[in-house]
Amino acid sequence: MIKTQEKCDYTLLARSIKTWGRELGFQAVGIADTDLATAEGRLERWLAAGFHGDMDYMARHGSKRARPALLRPGTLRVISVRMDYRPQAADAWSVIGAKDKAYIARYATGRDYHKVLRSRLRQLARRIEREIGAFGHRIYTDSAPVMEAELAAKSGLGWRGKNTLLLAREAGSYFFLGEIYTDLPLPADAPVAEHCGSCTKCIDICPTGAIVAPYRVDARRCISYLTIELKGAIPVELRTLIGNRVYGCDDCQLVCPWNRYAEVSAEPDFRVRNGLDDARLVELFAWSEGEFHARMAGSAIHRIGFERWSRNLAVGLGNAPTSQAVIAALKSRAEDASALVREHVAWALQRHGI
Repeated sequence: MIKTQEKCDYTLLARSIKTWGRELGFQAVGIADTDLATAEGRLERWLAAGFHGDMDYMARHGSKRARPALLRPGTLRVISVRMDYRPQAADAWSVIGAKDKAYIARYATGRDYHKVLRSRLRQLARRIEREIGAFGHRIYTDSAPVMEAELAAKSGLGWRGKNTLLLAREAGSYFFLGEIYTDLPLPADAPVAEHCGSCTKCIDICPTGAIVAPYRVDARRCISYLTIELKGAIPVELRTLIGNRVYGCDDCQLVCPWNRYAEVSAEPDFRVRNGLDDARLVELFAWSEGEFHARMAGSAIHRIGFERWSRNLAVGLGNAPTSQAVIAALKSRAEDASALVREHVAWALQRHGI
């Protein structure tokens, strides 16, 4: 039995935390120290290049992102967890190739991962408390200035791929990450070696050329940024390159050789909802704002709101094959209350010669 903190065997506790994490549905758990000095330098150069676009929060938090003890005072270690999400879904390339359909990044076809991971991390923290009593900690799930991929790499959960995503030999990159910042002096795990070699498939496939160099992404060109983070108009020169990708993009993951090992998740919350893995653009564009809120409640997509959702679909319809249904759908929103939506609908209609 593990004793209270004063007499705690931290090596045993670390092993137990990993066991408890797996019991809670995490596929892997690792422990990292808080030294992110090398990553901080890369972050500063990335920000200086303006690659963060309109994501002002990336720069606003200053050193907190790379210095965990500034974000949560007293932090000595970070417990990183991995939860696989790959759903049983329609073939991604088939949907991308069917230009009248809407492609949605597979991580967003089920329940909002923030809620799922946060709940499990809280359970893990409570499990630790039952063993050693109250301890200093804070939980994060992509909701604060946390360099989660860097911390996960330090904890041995994988390595940073050339598309900057974390890769694991046994799981590819179809997984979510979460963290517990803690003052417990747990033994840190060793990083794993990189295994990308000379492969450049992720760089070569990027529809907008957002991966400007190995391990370097210009978010301003990334479809995930354009369809999720960007609040204003999508740059005209990038709209045709987006194709029918209306929420996020998986292309760099779809071609990654390591994702051949990614298994379908058994997590019920990540199962496809509302047929979002194989839906037609016209059908989604016909939703009212009320329908959007009702159908997307509990989804990551709900976070961007109806206006940006409509903007993205308008771009997809502009890139779809010309048909009476597509034109009718666009015309039905030509006088939309949103100036942002109207602009993108007008562009789409122009693409169809109207």
